[in-house]
Amino acid sequence: MELPKVSLQRRFVDFLEEDVGLGDITTEAVVPSGTKTRAQIVMKEASVVAGLSEVGILFETLGTKFAAKAKDGDEVASGAIVAYVEGDGRVVLETERTVLNILMRMSGIATATRNLVKKVKGAGLDVRIAATRKTAPGLRYFDKKAVVIGGGDPHRFRLDDAYLVKDNHIRIAKGMRHAIERIRSVASFPKTLEVEAKTLEQAVEAAELGVNAVMLDNMTPKEAEKTMKALTAKNLRNKTLIEISGGVSEENLLEYARLRPDVISLGSLTHSVRAVDMSLEVIDTDNKK
Repeated sequence: MELPKVSLQRRFVDFLEEDVGLGDITTEAVVPSGTKTRAQIVMKEASVVAGLSEVGILFETLGTKFAAKAKDGDEVASGAIVAYVEGDGRVVLETERTVLNILMRMSGIATATRNLVKKVKGAGLDVRIAATRKTAPGLRYFDKKAVVIGGGDPHRFRLDDAYLVKDNHIRIAKGMRHAIERIRSVASFPKTLEVEAKTLEQAVEAAELGVNAVMLDNMTPKEAEKTMKALTAKNLRNKTLIEISGGVSEENLLEYARLRPDVISLGSLTHSVRAVDMSLEVIDTDNKK
């Protein structure tokens, strides 16, 4: 998944304006105009690196040379140099924090995702790990791409990607059947229809109504297991995709995965991400003043 370069460039302008304001007054005071600088981006801990493609475009947009020494998705050790940057010293320092924020956050998400994917696969289970829409405003593309780099599924990007009927929709429509009927009366054929089920009864009803996917929402492992057995007993399990979401953590992931749903989604992949520590270090400059 890749945003068009021009779209990324527009976002980077907004990011830099937010951080730089009317100028980096410290750098302008300390670094003479035209100073050529070479720097390296160094990992401070082992992780899955993500975001190199994006920051490469950012530097390119500013006329700064960027040479990646790793690929997005690589598992790199602490101390690894993942990129070199060469160009105007003022530009390098002005963009340092924006660049590192992107890399640190995306690498943190990719690392967390990779760990969960490995855990499930290591147990011999074929269950897809997915994100949710619980992303930082303005950063959804970066958050979702980091999940993909880590080996996960991005899930919906936006509300217009697919129909997902939640409890509030059901309340307002005065019943699941009414909500689904209204959707089917207006829906275009390529759009997926998923229903959020908080109880066994809702899950069975949704499957019987022929939806594409049923989300078992905030069920305990025992409740989810009972629901899966009920769907199987009614010959509904293989007629709909099953997603488990809510209340899932790294600690109980395998409890849910052993029930063999199709997807397990975790908001924590993006809303509670721990950024990976890394730094940008100047290693050479032609400043003689």
